[in-house]
Amino acid sequence: MRIGEAGRATGTKSETIRYYEREGLLPPPPRTSSNYRDYGPEEISRLRFIRRSRKLGFSMAQVKELMAMTDDPDQPCETVDKIASAQLREVEAKLIDLRALRKELTKVVESCKHGTVAECRVIEVLAGSSDRSILNAYEAAAQTASASSRTSILPGLPEWFQLLW
Repeated sequence: MRIGEAGRATGTKSETIRYYEREGLLPPPPRTSSNYRDYGPEEISRLRFIRRSRKLGFSMAQVKELMAMTDDPDQPCETVDKIASAQLREVEAKLIDLRALRKELTKVVESCKHGTVAECRVIEVLAGSSDRSILNAYEAAAQTASASSRTSILPGLPEWFQLLW
């Protein structure tokens, strides 16, 4: 199948497929007699793997490492587990930071008096012309979250639910 068909089959844009080829994530497929790329089931499978990995937030380097490991399926999966666990910690850290950001942004929005832009609390905070208490509170919350254990975001709730929270 040609690149457009491969793209539709995997939900990947043609230019992204070419990028994956240039970056070495996807080996160049064979060419037809008219020099079109000819993607088969193996390339489609690799594209789906790359796409799912990227959707889960893995970096290009991590995807490349994971792809390389799939080429030797008999090796232990300890490295795969380490990469996935590191990614999970990153996601948990981002969730903590996003919750702190949501809390502080809510305070800013709720402090709006719906007057004019000249007296807008949101503009004041963004411009840095108001007291920095809201931004300082966010930064403190983010640092506290970073210092705390990231293995349990909401104690007592199942981990899968915490990821949705």
